Amino acid sequence: MSVPAGVPTGKPKAAVPLARRQPNRGRVALVSAVAAVVAAAVLVTVVLVLLTQYRQAEAATARQQQFVDTAEQTVLNMFSYDQNNIDDSVNRFVNGISGPLRDMMSQNNNVDNLKAIFRDTNATSEAVISGAALEKIDEVGSNAAVLVAVRVTVTDIDGVNKPSEAYRMRVIVHEDDNGHMTGYDLKYPEGGN
Repeated sequence: MSVPAGVPTGKPKAAVPLARRQPNRGRVALVSAVAAVVAAAVLVTVVLVLLTQYRQAEAATARQQQFVDTAEQTVLNMFSYDQNNIDDSVNRFVNGISGPLRDMMSQNNNVDNLKAIFRDTNATSEAVISGAALEKIDEVGSNAAVLVAVRVTVTDIDGVNKPSEAYRMRVIVHEDDNGHMTGYDLKYPEGGN
């Protein structure tokens, strides 16, 4: 039998393995590096945004608490006095107020009259805050309304306590341009206690 021309004769040759294609190591490394940088940038951005929001929330909460603290201190200063330091007690109250409340105290010698009234009572008075809550903040006027409940106990010269009296009031607190807060006005619910 004859073999036609062009057909190989004999044993078939073993298949030659093709050379492997070289991996794109450079491209893979570049894409991985870019992806890592983008992921890190996104993570840092998210953390910074959350941190900024947290700080803003903390600052807002601290400011709200400062309004409440100022209202409480105004009420304590208004109702607390001792016969040994009436001048200091009244001056502390007057120095912590502004606006219409300050105007009222400045008229007709009211500060000296208040000191005289306290001296004439021959008593001391102690106020204890029962509760206080921020009602609202007026950002335009830099004022806040704070509801305050207080119990006041008056002790006469013999050391006998009169029954405690409860008062409720809305204290308007003003914040000046420097962030300093003062008692601005007092309003009793429905004009009374």
